Amino acid sequence: NVIDRKPYPDDENVVEVKFARTPVMSTYLVAFVVGEYDFVETRSKDGVCVRVYTPVGKAEQGKFALEVAAKTLPFYKDYFNVPYPLPKIDLIAIADFAAGAMENWGLVTYRETALLIDPKNSCSSSRQWVALVVGHELAHQWFGNLVTMEWWTHLWLNEGFASWIEYLCVDHCFPEYDIWTQFVSADYTRAQELDALDNSHPIEVSVGHPSEVDEIFDAISYSKGASVIRMLHDYIGDKDFKKGMNMYLTKFQQKNAATEDLWESLENASGKPIAAVMNTWTKQMGFPLIYVEAEQVEDDRVLRLSQKKFCASGPYVGEECPQWMVPITISTSEDSSHAKMKILMDKPDMNIVLKDVKPDQWVKLNLGTVGFYRTQYSSAMLESLLPGIRDLSLPPVDRLGLQNDLFSLARAGIISTVEVLKVMEAFVNEPNYTVWSDLSCNLGILSTLLSHTDFYEEIQEFVKDVFSPIGERLGWDPKPGEGHLDALLRGLVLGKLGKAGHKATLEEARRRFKDHVEGKQILSADLRSPVYLTVLKHGDGTTLDIMLKLHKQADMQEEKNRIERVLGATLSPELIQKVLTFALSEEVRPQDTVSVIGGVAGGSKHGRKAAWKFIKDNWEELYNRYQGGFLISRLIKLSVEGFAVDKMAAEVK
Repeated sequence: NVIDRKPYPDDENVVEVKFARTPVMSTYLVAFVVGEYDFVETRSKDGVCVRVYTPVGKAEQGKFALEVAAKTLPFYKDYFNVPYPLPKIDLIAIADFAAGAMENWGLVTYRETALLIDPKNSCSSSRQWVALVVGHELAHQWFGNLVTMEWWTHLWLNEGFASWIEYLCVDHCFPEYDIWTQFVSADYTRAQELDALDNSHPIEVSVGHPSEVDEIFDAISYSKGASVIRMLHDYIGDKDFKKGMNMYLTKFQQKNAATEDLWESLENASGKPIAAVMNTWTKQMGFPLIYVEAEQVEDDRVLRLSQKKFCASGPYVGEECPQWMVPITISTSEDSSHAKMKILMDKPDMNIVLKDVKPDQWVKLNLGTVGFYRTQYSSAMLESLLPGIRDLSLPPVDRLGLQNDLFSLARAGIISTVEVLKVMEAFVNEPNYTVWSDLSCNLGILSTLLSHTDFYEEIQEFVKDVFSPIGERLGWDPKPGEGHLDALLRGLVLGKLGKAGHKATLEEARRRFKDHVEGKQILSADLRSPVYLTVLKHGDGTTLDIMLKLHKQADMQEEKNRIERVLGATLSPELIQKVLTFALSEEVRPQDTVSVIGGVAGGSKHGRKAAWKFIKDNWEELYNRYQGGFLISRLIKLSVEGFAVDKMAAEVK
C-alpha cells in the first residue's frame, strides 16, 4: 500500500511514490504495475480497501468483480479464522496475459475476460467465470501467500486447494448457480478423463529445476487436486476441516510448509488417518474402478465390491494392481440425499451388508459423486437405478455421475455403447443445466469418434432427437422468474440443435442474426454463441466476413473471444484456411490464437486435417511463441485429440 506520494524535487514531470514494507514473502508473489487505468473501489466489511483497476473508460466493468471480492474477503476470514493480512487488495486487468490470473500478494493480475463484466454485453457464463477466478486468487492470499509451499513439488496443494475453495466461495456468494454440480462436470470428470490415460502422472511430482514448473501445471494439479481435496473435506467433515485449516495457517504463517504439514494438522483436528489415505491419491497416478453387485438376503442387501485401476485403454492388465484407500458412501431410494452407510475401502475386495433394504429399493454408490472413482454396476443394479433418473428422485449430481461413468466405461471398451445410448432415454425429463452440459460433452466425444465411420449422420439425428424436446420446452426467450442456470441451459441446447442442423432452430438463428447485424434487435449476450455457431456452420463466405467484421468492431475482449471460439464451425476448405490465417494475424491476441486453431480442429472432419497441417507448416512460429508454457500443450491437445487412426498417432508422435 502507498504511504506517501509527492512531486519529485529534481523533475516536475515525475512523482515519487513510497510504499509500505511487505510482510515476509516469497519473491514470485511480488508485482509492480505501471500504466494508465481507471478504478472502482469499496471497503469490505472487515475494513480492507478493495480496488478493481480497468482499462481507461471501463471502470463500470469492474463493479461485478469488486462486489465479489468485497464479499469474499470476509468469507475467507471467517472460514480460516485468520484475518486478511494487508490493508488493501487490488485486482487489475492486463491486456495480454497467458494465464487466467496470478495471485500476487495484494495486487492480483487478471486477463480482461477473467475480471471485466459489462452488464449489457456479458453472458451468464462469463459472470460465473469471473466469480470463480476472483474466489480462486483471493483464496491464495491465505493459502499460498501467507503460507507458501516449501518447494514446487507441493505446488499441487496450492492450486488444488484454491481450485476447490473457489467453488465454496461462489456457492456462498451465488447459491443460485448450483456451482457444486458444475464442479463435477468442469473439474472432476475432466481430471478423471486425463488420469485414466497410461501416460498420466501422480498429483505430486518431484520438481528438479523451477523451469519444469509450467509443464507440471495441468488439469491433474488443478482439477484432480481439487477433487481429492473435496473428497477429503467430505471424509473429515466441515467442522474438523476448518479447525485443521486454522491450525495449519496459524502454525506456518509467513513461513513455508509441505503437503505433509497440512495432513498432520487435519489429522490432529479429525483423529482420522489422513496421511495414509491421501498418499494413495497423491503419490500414485490413476484412480480405481469399483465393481459392485448386490444380492437380496431376507430383509438385507448384501453388496460385493472390488477395486481395480481404471484405464481408458480397457480393463487393467498388469502384475501388481495399485490399490487405493477409498472413502465410499452408499445411499438408497429411501433417502437419496443422505448416506445410509460410509466405509473406508482399504482392500481389493469387500462385502457389505445393508440392513433393512426392501427388494424394490435401489442402491447407489458414491453419493454426490464426491469419491474420486468410477462405479460399474451389475446389470440388475443399473436397471433398478433407471427409474430414479426418469422420475428425478436421484439428485442431479448423482444422475450426472452415473451417465459420465457409463460413457467412459463404454469408451474404454468395458461395456457396450448401445447400452449407454439406451440409458440416455431415461433422461427425457432432465431439467438440470449441468447434467445436460455433461451429457452434451459425452455425445460430442462420441460424435467425433463416429465421424471416422459411416454413422456420423445417424448420431446427428440422435442428438436432434435427444435435444429437441428440451429445446421446445425452453424456447428462445427468457421467461419471467428464470435465472442464471436457465440462461446457460438455453444457450447449450440451442447451440447443440443449431449445430446438428435442426431446421426450426437454424431458421430462427438466421432471422435473429440478420436483425442483430442490421442493428434492429441486438442479440442478448447469452444467445450470441449458439446463434453465431449455427449461422457459421450452415453459412458461406459472406457469413464469415460478417463475423470477422463483428470481431473487428467488438470493444469487449469477451465478445472477441466469443467470436474466435466459433469461427472453426465454418465448413468449406477455403474458408477454413482463411480462419487459420486469421488466427495468427495481428487481429488475435497471442493468448487466444490457440482457441481459434482448436476451434477449427474440433469443428469438422476437414477442419481437423487442415488445423494439423497448419500447425506443421507454422510450427516454428507457434513453438517460439508458446514454448515452455501451458499454451503449447493445450494447442497440441486441441488439435490432435479428434484423430483416431494409428497412422495419425505415428505422425503426431
